[in-house]
Amino acid sequence: MIPAPGAGSEGTKKKRKRKRSGNRGPQPQTQNTAQKSAQPKRAEVKRPYAKRVDEVSAGGLVIDTTGTMGLLIGRYDHKDASGKRVLWSLPKGHIEEGETPEQAAIREVAEETGITSSITKSLGVIDFWFMAGGKRIHKTVHHFMFAEVGGTLLAQESEVDEVSWFPLGEIVDRLAYPDEKKLIAKSAELAL
Repeated sequence: MIPAPGAGSEGTKKKRKRKRSGNRGPQPQTQNTAQKSAQPKRAEVKRPYAKRVDEVSAGGLVIDTTGTMGLLIGRYDHKDASGKRVLWSLPKGHIEEGETPEQAAIREVAEETGITSSITKSLGVIDFWFMAGGKRIHKTVHHFMFAEVGGTLLAQESEVDEVSWFPLGEIVDRLAYPDEKKLIAKSAELAL
């Protein structure tokens, strides 16, 4: 049997595609390349930013009547598999409309710990950023030093898991958050 001409027999020459040089000039757009160029490039894609929320709180360190103990609040660490690790921090909370930072600090300390107190001095202001509920939170916290006036030690049921007095020399080591550690460590005289 004899193959038809051009049917790929050994006797016919195969056509080869020539490679074009890199300098081709403008090329006609095919439908596929036209679609690609209509799509925004990766850098051009606009992503929605997390909404920024500013929060202002006030609180601080309460010193007991003996001048030797400081009051901290504790919350269970939800990242701890055992559920037993407590993260200790200074009592604090949001400033309500019409309140000064001082008024809010006194109210929040009493609500979270059951201890009433009076402010003896300002410890300073810290601010930090964190993400929560898909929002970027910028939090500013006014910190004060307080003197215990009265009350009964009792953790606020809805927000605090534990409250406790600790020797002033242990406060910095007990605090879970670096900003609070630094703030208290730079307060040379903790005792009143």
